[in-house]
Amino acid sequence: MKTLDRTKPLMKIAYAGLMAALCYAGYAVFPAISATGTKIHIGNAFVVLGALLLGGPYGGIAGAIGLSIADILGGYALSAPRTFICKLVIGLVVGLVAHRFAKISHDHPKAYIVRWAIISAVAGLGFNCVFEPTLKYIWYTLLTPNAEKAASAISALMAVTTTATIINAVINSVIGVIAYLALRPALFKTGLLGEIDSEVKKSA
Repeated sequence: MKTLDRTKPLMKIAYAGLMAALCYAGYAVFPAISATGTKIHIGNAFVVLGALLLGGPYGGIAGAIGLSIADILGGYALSAPRTFICKLVIGLVVGLVAHRFAKISHDHPKAYIVRWAIISAVAGLGFNCVFEPTLKYIWYTLLTPNAEKAASAISALMAVTTTATIINAVINSVIGVIAYLALRPALFKTGLLGEIDSEVKKSA
């Protein structure tokens, strides 16, 4: 086995660790809470970025770990398990659309990459707008019964989602895609990402 082949998994793990740290930092930058209890932050942008660069599993795990730690250290330890699941799902959906369906790579024209990066980010964060309140409803109905919180979750779901959640999704989609489009060429030029690009589509 070539040395490069042996180092690919380590490189991806290192990148995932960096993305987890960025997810935490993104939460810490703007940890506001809306009137409906929705946390407003830019941590999800780095879940999107990680999934676009590294594939769904690595991006999802990075986001799940980084933002779960943010919940725990921020005084929301009880929501950390749901955060872990939601961020993992965001990464998996983004990776599925970008790398399994669109199969974006450095061989594609820029317009194709831009289009599918946007579609992938919107798909992942848009799905989360429905998935998160659904999970919350199930959580407070079956796992840790709480009628008031379950009612709040189903209300958000019936309304599709709250304004704060939509704003969160839009802001994080824009930031994640812009960061991806800005970093991707530089990473390929320096050779930091080119060697693992071919592996992303296999693991996404």
